[in-house]
Amino acid sequence: MRAVRYHEYGDPSVLAVESVDRPEPRGTELLIDVGAAGINPVDTYFRSGEYTPAGLPMIPGADLAGTVTAVGSQASGFEPGDRVFGTGLGRDRQGTYAEYAVGPADHFAHLPTETSFRDGAAIALVGVTAWRALIDHADLTLGETVLVHGGSGGVGHAAVQIADAAGTEVIATGRPTHHERLRSLGADYAIDYRREDLEEAVLETGRPDVILDHRLDDYLQFDASVAHVGTRVVGIGNTEPDAGFENIAAARGKDLSLVLMSMFNTPSFAPVLSELASLLETGDLEPFVAESYALEEAAAAQEAVMDGQFFGKLVIEP
Repeated sequence: MRAVRYHEYGDPSVLAVESVDRPEPRGTELLIDVGAAGINPVDTYFRSGEYTPAGLPMIPGADLAGTVTAVGSQASGFEPGDRVFGTGLGRDRQGTYAEYAVGPADHFAHLPTETSFRDGAAIALVGVTAWRALIDHADLTLGETVLVHGGSGGVGHAAVQIADAAGTEVIATGRPTHHERLRSLGADYAIDYRREDLEEAVLETGRPDVILDHRLDDYLQFDASVAHVGTRVVGIGNTEPDAGFENIAAARGKDLSLVLMSMFNTPSFAPVLSELASLLETGDLEPFVAESYALEEAAAAQEAVMDGQFFGKLVIEP
């Protein structure tokens, strides 16, 4: 089969399409004929060596959607021909930028018939991240207010929709060119994150009960400033290793709760993916794919995902 691999850590130029043996499912694993694979910033962290994958050479890619081709002897709940989507690969096992991929059955769920492979791959990792952040870690409840930093991004656009489906008021930041789409996905307020009076703009809408922060090094003190007593902040990312409060007393004065999370620590992906599948079926969750790439364009795709000048997600279609 054809797969993208890297044999050493480095910039996107280390990625190359190679001919490798098709994997075989063992134990509880499924073999998936990959219809599409998501492109995520975390893929670049493994490739650069910032995060350490299982070993080299490595096939990048954490999520996919496709068709079950074969099942391991101990796998249950799936059979050849099933349409599935899944995530959690590309770290402790080979990834998804390939024509075929294998992974444990509990990393997958059935993909609704009306959902394309492109959309399934686009929503898997970011949907699990947003669900875990808002529902599992923040314990989001009906009637609360949620602030989503970077609402136009992969996780952001999923979080806006999940928060809206949960019956909350949603404040999302993003470029003005994305505001109309953010509102169509369920944001009650869309605010330009580049505004010099961003804090005042958020406070005009009300202090949030939950904040989803993808850039802790930029917004951690900001979060404390706009929070009210008891606000829960869930941190899912940063651009610089150092992040801290400039005024810790302000955070303490709010009884602020801060949870730092990684999607890869999800105890079992299948239950969360099944919840996402239900939202896909009802139309409450609609992934947006900005662009699709071929395997040979993996380097360009990884450069684009870090550039961030798009709404939603990027995918590879082998």
